[in-house]
Amino acid sequence: MENQQALVGSDTIAGQSVTDHSLLRRLQYGNTEAATLLYFRYAEQIRSLAAARLGHDLGPRVDADDIVQSVFRTFFRRAALGQFEVPDGEFLWGLILVIALNKIRSQAAYHRAAKRDVRRTPAMSAETEPDRRDPNALATLQMVLEDLMTELTPPQRSVIELRIEGHEVNEIASRVGCSRRSVERTLQKFRNRLTAVLEDESG
Repeated sequence: MENQQALVGSDTIAGQSVTDHSLLRRLQYGNTEAATLLYFRYAEQIRSLAAARLGHDLGPRVDADDIVQSVFRTFFRRAALGQFEVPDGEFLWGLILVIALNKIRSQAAYHRAAKRDVRRTPAMSAETEPDRRDPNALATLQMVLEDLMTELTPPQRSVIELRIEGHEVNEIASRVGCSRRSVERTLQKFRNRLTAVLEDESG
């Protein structure tokens, strides 16, 4: 707690120290300086947490900085929607910690689901295996997908998850209980959104 208080005291707007409560309120009104201060207030803590949790197995494949960026993308988007509140005098770290841990766990689950035994398979560089896709790029894609999925309704999320698993449109429609056309619209909108976000990421 002392470390957090010292950190809070070192961040100022117009020469005055600001609390997480104040920064969150400013952020919700579109104040970019508040977003910057929150980023620098917590980025290193997230980075250290990610590096420690990823360990030697996932560390070579998942960049801790990618986790940091993904956490803040999710946090800023949800904060703008008014989904977070923090009482005056308290800290946002608890909320940010939950988001960060979920991102880290999802990376471990992704690699297990992809049947990559990261304990046995050494990290490959572009020079040693140029035809293999960059694992960090795959990890980034996974985080982008997760971020976009949070924007969906439960039925829409089910449609995307079933499609990722390889199910056909008719089967998805039957499982979710909607028309084939609705499934196709959901898939198309998600593809368009994903394409736009990936273009922003690479820009």
